Amino acid sequence: MAKNQLMEIRWHGRGGQGAVTSAELVAQAAISEGKYAQAFPSFGPERRGAPVLAFVRIDSQEPIRIRAEITEPDVVVVLDPGLLTIVNVAAGLKKGGMVIINTKKPFADIEAKLKTKCKLARVDATGIARETLGVPITNTTMVGALLKATEVVKLESLVEPLNHRFGRLAERNINARKRAYEETELKE
Repeated sequence: MAKNQLMEIRWHGRGGQGAVTSAELVAQAAISEGKYAQAFPSFGPERRGAPVLAFVRIDSQEPIRIRAEITEPDVVVVLDPGLLTIVNVAAGLKKGGMVIINTKKPFADIEAKLKTKCKLARVDATGIARETLGVPITNTTMVGALLKATEVVKLESLVEPLNHRFGRLAERNINARKRAYEETELKE
């Protein structure tokens, strides 16, 4: 992240997938690094499986005074690839922005669905979560993908927030995050 640059990240998921938790974990890691950060959710119908938005703002130098939803993100993180057919996840994406998606599909397929030019990152977060956590909850895997694609915070800065949030399950989540970091593929 460039100095004096505000980075705005919008998370797209479904209720129960952990988008809100992901946003909070990244903000906590940024704060632990001495950065300014905020994370907050936006809910529609509050039920498991319904589309959910979560937001993170991080600035390495200045306090953040904006309190509105992020409509022009630098980065979009998509926890559920099924959302690509029902939500325009790239809406408002800044020029040169990036979409990070949980999928095994080729980049060409992702580009065709997004219908916009942007940087892309992909990872099979669901597969990693099933193998590492035993459940298809992709929040910590997608945090690993975000860190690989943006370096917005250091990988090790998430260890304490993960320990605090997940307790005895923290080690599995730390491993899922690390594996996703290693397996994320980038396309400019």
